[in-house]
Amino acid sequence: MARPNTSAYKTFDQISARLDEIVGQVRDKDTSLERSLDLFDEAIALGSKAVDLVDTTDFTPEEEARLRDAASQNKPKES
Repeated sequence: MARPNTSAYKTFDQISARLDEIVGQVRDKDTSLERSLDLFDEAIALGSKAVDLVDTTDFTPEEEARLRDAASQNKPKES
């Protein structure tokens, strides 16, 4: 199977928006299994592209601090 073309998605926000669209389509009961699998493949490719974008981005110290703060706020609390 050919890898989905993700070249139209240049930014993390574009990738995130497309992933949200994919989730909506997969949740639709009218989406066939075959289409869902194609969307899954696209989501995997987009996820890999997002990781590459993050890995190659040089954050300022302030941006890194904001990301750490956001990540710590989103962590589930342990009981």
